[in-house]
Amino acid sequence: MLRFFYVIIMNLFRAPYIIPKMRREAEHPERYTEEERYNLARHVIRLMKLSGKIHTKAYGTDNLPKDTGYIMYPNHQGKYDALGIIHTHKLPCSLVMDKRKSNSILVKEFVDLIQGKRLEKDNIRQALTIINEVASDVKAGKRYILFPEGGYEFNNKNTVTAFKAGSFKSAIKAKAPIVPVALIDSYNVFNSFHFGKITTQVHYLEPIYYEEYREMKSSDIALLVQKRIQETIDKNTINTTA
Repeated sequence: MLRFFYVIIMNLFRAPYIIPKMRREAEHPERYTEEERYNLARHVIRLMKLSGKIHTKAYGTDNLPKDTGYIMYPNHQGKYDALGIIHTHKLPCSLVMDKRKSNSILVKEFVDLIQGKRLEKDNIRQALTIINEVASDVKAGKRYILFPEGGYEFNNKNTVTAFKAGSFKSAIKAKAPIVPVALIDSYNVFNSFHFGKITTQVHYLEPIYYEEYREMKSSDIALLVQKRIQETIDKNTINTTA
């Protein structure tokens, strides 16, 4: 948490310029391309990383599918998770986020800038709408980040909890590639009491194509993705905070 407030304070002088710019580009997609808006989001992340002494290493970017939409399913560790993925993911992508957490300053601007979806967890009808909208977008070639754990514990130390089967309905409906993403030490950035230099890891695992999971139940898909992420974390966990 110390780093979160430190980053905010260190970038306050930029706020009068950068926040209106983010809002302007988000409100006028007809004037700013998806690439321009995404590049602005990545620029803001770079500024945060520099001031916060955060380094993120990416692995397996060659695994990302070419010329097709897909959904990335990462484990969830904290506020930095989506930022670490966006920083290392060169092509524009969007995300699905809990609506209750999406409207604070700067978070709102990020979500709007990349045209993210706000999910009302207790509203089944709205959730079905989001599932259908994401499936339609992915069919059209868009890329999404969706966290199948649905939440995270503070300072979770790379612990992976059960993945929710319903999280995979959009991918199934779109018959889209599922890309497991293993995040390591991401919790140390904004969701622990650690302060000082930190290195996080983003591992893009081999995609699971529709032909591989078409006969599987959504619960079995959830277990498969969770298992592959857990195995990657177990193989690559290093005490970067020592």
